[in-house]
Amino acid sequence: MTHRDLTLSFLALALTATLLAPAAMGSDKPGHSQHGSAFDSGMRQKPWRMAGIGTAHFPVTTQIPEVQEWFDQGNALLHSFWFEEAERSFRWALKLDPDSAMAYWGLARTGLNWFARGPVDTPEFQRYMDFLKEAIRRKGSVTPRERLYIEAWELAFTGPVEERQRTLIAKLQQLVLKFPDDIEAKSLLALFSIGEGSALGTELVLQQVLAQQPDHPGAHHYRIHNWDGIASEQAIESCRRYGVIAPNVGHSNHMPGHIYSKIGMWKEAARSMDAATRVELRYMNERLALPFESWNFAHNRNYLCHIQEQLGMPEASIRGARDLLAAPRDPERNKDDNYNAFDQGLIALVRALVKFERWEEILKPEAIPWRDLDSDKNTRAWAETLAYIGQGRVVDAKFRLGEWKSSLRDQAAKDKDQGDGGAYGPQTGRVNAAAGLLKVAEGDLVAGTALLGEAAERERALREADKYENDPPIDAWPVTRILGDIYLAHGDLRLAIEAYDKALELEPNDAFSLSGLARAHFAAGEREQAENYYGRLLYVWSDAEPGLVWRQTADGLGLTAPSAKSTPAEERPYSPETLSALGSLDWEPYAAPKLDGRDSDGNRVRLEDFRGKNVLLLFYLGEECVHCVEQLIAINGRESDWELANTVVLAMSSASPEKNKKSEKLGKLPLRLLSDRDHENARRFASYDDFENIELHSTILIDTQGRVRWKRTGGEPFKDVDFLIKTVAQMNSPPGSTDKSARSDTP
Repeated sequence: MTHRDLTLSFLALALTATLLAPAAMGSDKPGHSQHGSAFDSGMRQKPWRMAGIGTAHFPVTTQIPEVQEWFDQGNALLHSFWFEEAERSFRWALKLDPDSAMAYWGLARTGLNWFARGPVDTPEFQRYMDFLKEAIRRKGSVTPRERLYIEAWELAFTGPVEERQRTLIAKLQQLVLKFPDDIEAKSLLALFSIGEGSALGTELVLQQVLAQQPDHPGAHHYRIHNWDGIASEQAIESCRRYGVIAPNVGHSNHMPGHIYSKIGMWKEAARSMDAATRVELRYMNERLALPFESWNFAHNRNYLCHIQEQLGMPEASIRGARDLLAAPRDPERNKDDNYNAFDQGLIALVRALVKFERWEEILKPEAIPWRDLDSDKNTRAWAETLAYIGQGRVVDAKFRLGEWKSSLRDQAAKDKDQGDGGAYGPQTGRVNAAAGLLKVAEGDLVAGTALLGEAAERERALREADKYENDPPIDAWPVTRILGDIYLAHGDLRLAIEAYDKALELEPNDAFSLSGLARAHFAAGEREQAENYYGRLLYVWSDAEPGLVWRQTADGLGLTAPSAKSTPAEERPYSPETLSALGSLDWEPYAAPKLDGRDSDGNRVRLEDFRGKNVLLLFYLGEECVHCVEQLIAINGRESDWELANTVVLAMSSASPEKNKKSEKLGKLPLRLLSDRDHENARRFASYDDFENIELHSTILIDTQGRVRWKRTGGEPFKDVDFLIKTVAQMNSPPGSTDKSARSDTP
């Protein structure tokens, strides 16, 4: 499955997440935009001038020089697919120049982009279509060049879906021909041409951009996508440059990792994905964002876990997986959809435990936080069947496999869509692999390898059809590598070598296959070949954790080969410590901003006054807001629960202490009402709309150490009190607790 296809899924979730606040028009609902529902979601705090994102100048019509600066920043961010931050910049440009057609066009592009391949008449795309309509209404106010850009999007996104890509390519081509010095038009033409024809033709267009601006962030980014999975080594030069040009963009560090992984440059891949994770986490902490508010962090971390596995670092990989599992969750955003931190962590944990044959841990109760979901049930059955086989418990394995098959039949009865059409739907490959391993364990080598061969052939077909999930992979290994292990164990050396060779084609420089090839060639009396693969193993696993059986068995052969790299370019060594200057690798709750208000009696109240207690902090819009009052009454009604959970409730608004004390609706509630002079605290906690100078609703949970553990901000107050109480229980649980009642992700 292509990175674009998977990222499309991620972005669809991100777009949905921005629409949690109900659409409303006008000012009759406090906390909602004066300009309509299109402005009710997305970033609502002003931008800042961002360094380290690359430069991409796009001249636009405006009488205000500052508008051009913000437009250029948004444009540079678009080139790195940082759509949320690009929207913030374009929105500020619009605030400065409310009639800017190009600011509206920029806002439209944050959603109507390379990933928008399907229908756009859906709720998640409505706001971007609204932005585009406003740009179209104003297109007479801009230059002919700018007008062509607007009309390109107008024709593409209001016309037939199946013609959209061709329309964009045709219109951008016209732009390039009419304005041959416009490298932004060339960059976008190249982007929308990726996968639509000739990769070489797209490359030639990008080379024209780089000839004029050698450090254009979009050109290097799009070169990586253009060659990704086609001739990946062609993008090495841009992989080296992109992260240098835009070091403070997580995606500019992430994308080179795709290329490096595909060509077996695992050390360089680790450096890229490690940097991407740290840069993204640093940004999140600076902007007061939590993991469920950005899919990038979890995606980066899972990918890094996979690369660390390939470098023989299981403990580092498992630690990263458990870090994702411990991240806070939200009842609406990034739910059980395979792309939130919890799901990414679960995928990474199970993949590592299976790959490194940690059978005891897989079978240990509560070691893996399984949920009552079909996806978890299937992965659990697969992992536990393999674990029983690995432990030699054939009877248990047979029973577990039978349970799994029965469960899959029940699932199929509920869902007629069998996915890829196999007997067990999308799980057919896993079932066949597990069944094949079981047959081998029972002594039936012929039947077992036949089933594994079927699983390998299914995997090959999925890879060729671009339907194999490999961003990063969900499965622990290519099936053909497991076939190699079996053939080697049974003395079928030629078949083992053939299987391992095929596995290396799928995962270049895979140390597990290199170890197998060294052992197989040595057993076949082919010492020179054995030393070649052993030397490559030493290079890939030069910093591997000690005690890995694949390394130990190869070491025991008595081979004397030196470490030997086999990569298409030089690599730098990977050590997490060398990248620590970029920030932390592991998510931790960030320190809450300063809180300093006055209670109803005029007494000063600060957050540090409650150190040792959890704090539920609410920003509300005053007693005139009906929904605010409903929220406060509902939360106040659980007073005993808050006391038991060692939690104090603070509710802050811009109302004066005197008004709070006299309030007929709120003055008698036991919770503490605080006054926020000039919205100073609201601004610090990102609970204020800088674009329209209006207050927002925020619900924030702060732990006993003064760190933010969960929050929700928007046009509506958060009213799921049960979820808040469960989350506080999770906050109170000791690290590593497996108490399901305290987990906020428990369905």
